[in-house]
Amino acid sequence: MLFTGLMGAWISAVLLIPRVYPIASKKSFLTFPEALSHFYNYRVAYIAGLISLIGYIGFTSSQILAGAKLASATFPALSLQHAVLVMGIIAVVYTVVGGIKAVIYTDTIQWILIMSGLILIGIPLGYYKIGGWEAISQTVKPEMLKLTNVTFVQLFNWLITILPIWFVGMTLYQRIYACKDKKTAKKAWYIAGVFEWPLMAFMGVILGLFAKIAFDQGMFESIGYAAGTEIDAELGLPLLLRTVLPVGLMGLMMSAYFSAIMSTADSCLMAASGNFITDVMGGRKKKKSFNIRISQLVTLIIGAIAIVLATFMENVLELMLYSYAFMVSGLLVPVLGFIFLKKPSVLAAIVSMVLGGLTTLTLIIINIDLPYNLDANFFGISLSAISFIIIQNISPKLTG
Repeated sequence: MLFTGLMGAWISAVLLIPRVYPIASKKSFLTFPEALSHFYNYRVAYIAGLISLIGYIGFTSSQILAGAKLASATFPALSLQHAVLVMGIIAVVYTVVGGIKAVIYTDTIQWILIMSGLILIGIPLGYYKIGGWEAISQTVKPEMLKLTNVTFVQLFNWLITILPIWFVGMTLYQRIYACKDKKTAKKAWYIAGVFEWPLMAFMGVILGLFAKIAFDQGMFESIGYAAGTEIDAELGLPLLLRTVLPVGLMGLMMSAYFSAIMSTADSCLMAASGNFITDVMGGRKKKKSFNIRISQLVTLIIGAIAIVLATFMENVLELMLYSYAFMVSGLLVPVLGFIFLKKPSVLAAIVSMVLGGLTTLTLIIINIDLPYNLDANFFGISLSAISFIIIQNISPKLTG
């Protein structure tokens, strides 16, 4: 899955950054929809702000849920619902109080913890505790050790969901704008791609593999998860860390794990708040003191909504991919429009965003079996692209 992230980072470095950065630097953009406002108009930016807002609320919820699962697996007395409240309140409060500076500083510390903790502590100790390569090769099925154990449709669904997020993600545009020049932004994106794959991808899969083996070996029986019984796969890693690590190291590793989750949650919460304040409310026109007070209130409200949503969901990855799919199907085509066209149509952008986003959202909600097991996102993007192309070609007077 994360190989598509590598592709997305590198392709957007070549196509998107050279198109967006010079204008963003000149006009001091703060949000992704402001770029759409420049190439289209304020109506396109408004709709994009709503789509991005909804998507990032869902993504924030997925991270809160991930943190809650970790907490409930680590502390058995803590129920999942209570853990959602604890994780959500912590993430929301420090983001509301500290704003973007709190996110920047905590992200720096959190990523140092997660990378050093999981790679230098989690993987070596996990490998030793489960019995090394002999245990791995004897415990899991041979196909689970092959990179080719994936269908074309799975790869395609990941491709159309993950790769395009590098073109429509609010948090990514904020980082483009924050770079000192275009060269720095492109360099950062090339490095980010390598972090996606192979570094983060193989680190995560290896630890998940160790957790699978530990479960099959019965290492989780003492904490209530006997081999062969039903278990939420997303609890595997925290249960592994809780089982194989001594108390002191377990505390460090849990800090690293919590850090990765909180790092994403606070960034997504800030993105959603920025979308609402700047793009939906038009906060750029207000006084600075007004913006700060309203921004804190909006962040608090959005955070509360994300917490409530997290209480109704069970699967972190599913919620994350749903949020991605909704944003991508609504926003990708207009972005490609301003990258490749000199005068993209405003009407084409609006229709494609509405049709694409609603199509994907509707298919997700009604939950029907789709042809060839294709993701709902495929149909959303397809309808969005077809409508954009048709309107772009039949309404030349409305371009610009």
